[in-house]
Formats: sequence, structure tokens, C-alpha cells
Amino acid sequence: MKKIIHTTKAPAPIGPYNQAVLKGNLLFTSGQIAINPETGELQTEDIKTETRTVMENLKAILAEAEMTFDNVLKTSIFISDMKNFEEINEVYAAYFDESNAPARETVEVSNLPKYVNVEISMIASL
Repeated sequence: MKKIIHTTKAPAPIGPYNQAVLKGNLLFTSGQIAINPETGELQTEDIKTETRTVMENLKAILAEAEMTFDNVLKTSIFISDMKNFEEINEVYAAYFDESNAPARETVEVSNLPKYVNVEISMIASL
């Protein structure tokens, strides 16, 4: 049986999906973008702020599932411009211990929801 994970500390879904689903000991998060959960406004002033907002939203979802970034097995990062990779990676790296970092892919895409610059999803395990 799957368990739906929902927290008010991360943005509400903007479509027919949930923030995350827990099945057994695996957690699958939906892709998160830089929406401030308190105001509903996009935080896209610069790519570092945008990435930090995404990571904080993911942190809140992990916490609701009683997990941390140490539980993350894999991440998928979608970016609108590979020229932003270095700055995105710098912020992203601050959330992980390099010796225990998850597997990851980073893909440049032509567009993302609400025309943001970065979207990240995760798979984690208890």
C-alpha cells in the first residue's frame, strides 16, 4: 500500500499529483520548483536562490517522511540552460556529504513548469 506524503512546508501540487509517495521503504518525490510555500510566489531572483528554494522544498518533504538528505538514493535535475550548471551544483552540493552523495543525472530541457530554470526530484529510502 502506498502512503501519500504532504506537508504545508513545501508548495502544494499544481496538478493531479502529490508531493511524494512512500511505498514500502522507498520515497518518490515529485519534481520541485522554486515556489515559496508560504506565499506561493516563485523565487527566481537568481539561479542560486532558485536552487536553494528547490532544495529547501525537498528538505521539507523528506522531513515529513521522517527522512533527510542522507536517505536520498538518486536525484534527477532538469535545467533550462546548462550554463547554470556550476551555480546549481554549488548549492546542491551543500545539502549532501560528498562521500554519501546520491546517484544523479542532470539534463538540459527546453522548458519547465512556470518557466523556471531548475526542477529537482528525488528517490529516497528509509
